[in-house]
This record gives sequence, C-alpha cells and structure tokens, in this order.
Amino acid sequence: MNGRSPQDAFSTPWDAPLVPDFPFTFRNVEILTAFYRTDVEAVAALIPPPLEPASDIVAVHLYAMNDTEWLGVYNESAVQVDVRLPERDLRGAYSPYLFLDNDGAISAGRETYGQPKKYGRPTIDFRHDLIVGEVARNGITFVTVTTPYKQRRSSVEEAREIFDFVTNINYKVVPDAAGGVAIRQLTARSLDDVRVQECWRGPATVELRPHAQAPVHRLPVRETLEGFYWRCDFTLDDATVIHDYLRVGERAAEASG
Repeated sequence: MNGRSPQDAFSTPWDAPLVPDFPFTFRNVEILTAFYRTDVEAVAALIPPPLEPASDIVAVHLYAMNDTEWLGVYNESAVQVDVRLPERDLRGAYSPYLFLDNDGAISAGRETYGQPKKYGRPTIDFRHDLIVGEVARNGITFVTVTTPYKQRRSSVEEAREIFDFVTNINYKVVPDAAGGVAIRQLTARSLDDVRVQECWRGPATVELRPHAQAPVHRLPVRETLEGFYWRCDFTLDDATVIHDYLRVGERAAEASG
C-alpha cells in the first residue's frame, strides 16, 4: 500500500485514494470562456451571505483537461458569478454550478474546496469556422456556447478586464455522521504556475435551457459580451478558509450567553 496508513491518508479508499494529493498539474488545457450579463437579483439569490454581487457579469467556462496528473483525461464546465466579500476586502468568482465527467475530479472539488460539482457531459467541438461548447446532463443539453474559430489574437489579461475570475470562491458544506454539519465555510483558491500558450477573442453566443437538476437558467442571459478560446498549463494547490460560519456562530453564542 505504498507506505500509506489510515492516519496519513488524504482521501478514501485510504489504500487507493480517489482524491489526489496536492499539488497536481494540468497540462494542455483547452478552455472556451464566454461572458454575459444577467440580473443582479438573480446573482444575489444564488450566493450565500456574507458574499455580495460585485456586478451582473457571468462567466461560462468549458474545459478539455487533456493531461491531468492522477485524474487523466476528462471534460469540465463551470458557471461563475462576480462577487465580493466585504469583511476581507476580497473579490472573486463564485461558482454556483459545475459539471464534469470524472469521478475523481468531482470528489476532489467537493471534498477539498466545497465546489458544487455534479456529473455532466461538457464538450468543446470545432465545426469548420465555429467553436461550439455544450454541457449536457440526463441526455439534455442545457448550455450551448459558440464563438468564431481563432479570428482575433488576445490574452487572458483581456478576459480578466471583463471579469477577473482568477480567485475562485466556494461554499463548502460537509455533514457529520450524527446529522449535523461538520464544516460550513467559504473557501478561496487561485491557480499556480499558469502558463498560457495561446488566446483568441471574438463575439459569442450563450444559450441556456431549463433543467431541474442543472438550473443554470436561473442566471438568464440579458446581453452576451465576448468569447475567448485559450490553452494553458496550471497547477492546483490548497485553498484558504475566508469565512467560517460555525466559528462565527460559536462566537455569537458566547457573546449572547
């Protein structure tokens, strides 16, 4: 069992962990990103206080993970909204929805960061002069993104000017065996050693279809902004706890007592 023991295992099964030890690296990742405007009220309805909406911009990412340590080859998608945490003077991208087709990546995102990952089937397809991204679950395609194929050279910095999604914020909830909650936190993490090989920019379309188990339609498209296709390498490492609901509740109880 390679020297592992229950005391030092990072994940279960403890002799063959599903979740990787950090850090681990993603190579030759293809990303299709589209930005659009929605209703601020819709953003506010999906984020947990004390987070607040920072704008009405939504980012939709589709990823082809072509070479990932531990996890192999898979596809992922994320819907992110622009938020801020006033108590920390922090701004970032909160992910209300993520869908992917790899059990290790689903578990790693949920167990480590608290990402609300569910199984889905994201794809990035090249159809002549058009890049098409789709996300499906239960046989229903509920996200479709399009942008022209490599028409205007760009940079990730230009994408970040629209919505700076580098700091990813998540709401982590882990139940305990007795019916309570062992962990309830906001976590934040950024990618390390990001190396961008290419980036292209162009007009985009975003189409959302209602789906009860993947309700991205709750962030309706009011105005589509820009699309980006880019390739990069990056490393994933630990996160930081930026708000602990249980400790805040304990302090409040002590103060009132």
